Amino acid sequence: MSARTTRVGAIGLALALLLPLAACGDDEDDPTTAGTTSTTEADSGTTGAETTAPETTEAVTTDPPADEVAITGVDFAFEGVPETIAPGTRLVFTNASTAEVHEIVAVRIDDGEARPVSEIVADPAGIGSLLGGGPPAAVIVAAPGGSDPGAVVGDGTLTEPGRYALICTIPTGVDPQEYLDAAAAAQGGPPAIEGGPPHFVEGMVAELAVEG
Repeated sequence: MSARTTRVGAIGLALALLLPLAACGDDEDDPTTAGTTSTTEADSGTTGAETTAPETTEAVTTDPPADEVAITGVDFAFEGVPETIAPGTRLVFTNASTAEVHEIVAVRIDDGEARPVSEIVADPAGIGSLLGGGPPAAVIVAAPGGSDPGAVVGDGTLTEPGRYALICTIPTGVDPQEYLDAAAAAQGGPPAIEGGPPHFVEGMVAELAVEG
């Protein structure tokens, strides 16, 4: 065998040994294969993020507790007065007026009185009897746009079953601060202050029943 033949055979053998190694190297560096692996991993991460449930927060309620009733005073009426409440329910009063002081005077109506409150207060003798029959069950006063000073007789809770008149006796058109100062000086009694007709004459009257 000649030297040239031996050299060609050696080159062929070397190529035969190098070709499998080159093929392995091509597989590791193949950008198509690498891209497929990266895309799969990215898809897996995206899917995990999409299936994660978002955090939720509970809605905040502003409803009063079950043993309280929110009533609003306007010029000149009570809003939000229920027909009946359970014994031990507390009245919570807010004044929505921008100019007038308002109050709730809660007075239990005599069991023998069958007339509606609107008729009672329209009769001078009836309103006199209603307001002169003893201390009210509750008196709650509120300055314009707020709820202060709040309960000045009792704490707004009605306990004895029966019909109750809700009326506002504040004179129409009085200066709010002047009235509040006079009420504080009267120490729970009716303040001596002049003004127009009391608010119940303008229609600021309602009634409810304590049942149970």
